[in-house]
Amino acid sequence: MGDIQSNSLINRLLRSAPYGRPLSLRDLARYGVSAPLAAKYARTGWLERLGPGLYRLPSGRLDRDQCLLVLQEQIDGLHVGGKTALAWQGVRHNVSPTEVLTLWGNERAALPVWFVREFPSTYRSPRLFDDKTVGKGMFTPPDVTAGVRVSVRERALLELLRDAGQQQDLEEAHHLFMAAQGLRLQVLGELLQGCVNVKTVRLFLFWAQQTGEVDVKELRHRFTLPTGSTSRWIGKLADGTTLVLPA
Repeated sequence: MGDIQSNSLINRLLRSAPYGRPLSLRDLARYGVSAPLAAKYARTGWLERLGPGLYRLPSGRLDRDQCLLVLQEQIDGLHVGGKTALAWQGVRHNVSPTEVLTLWGNERAALPVWFVREFPSTYRSPRLFDDKTVGKGMFTPPDVTAGVRVSVRERALLELLRDAGQQQDLEEAHHLFMAAQGLRLQVLGELLQGCVNVKTVRLFLFWAQQTGEVDVKELRHRFTLPTGSTSRWIGKLADGTTLVLPA
């Protein structure tokens, strides 16, 4: 390929590629840039290689939401969940100077080094819902780029409680739970009914009874909630706490 045509392609790429979005080989192919040409552009500084088959424009700041869209294509079920999803919907406790994104997905995976370097993150993939429910309870908040999947408030709370006392500080989880308002009974019921983690269901019901924010009696009446046995649930959490939850 001659230099004139090559320069024409890179100019088109610089003008037209989405700002802040990592570019896969499939993305680059749409602009007429082949894999060998992408490698050449990386050697000459016109592109920066992020990882295998993934590039960025030189000196271009990566956009968080555009990067999340790319990760959603790579990791099944990836979405913003738990504490971060709550924070993006106005439910916060301690404001950290450095936001650490909490991401969830349906499969074991490691977040790319380039992404964690740009956006400090943790990734969680424990099985929390059955197959009918695993894809429910996600949306895109108004101030987030279209297509980015984020847990609704009700699902985010259950993800938070799943990690409480383990990856998530139990006391902070309690504060966040108490701060959450406007919870929808129907959404909660469908999610709780499909939850496969007894501790999460029982902890939700226990704290919901304390806050009075949710009509627990109505919730139990309308939905079959998987609370396990009729005896108390007693568990030793990773942080050393012994948690005792009523049936």
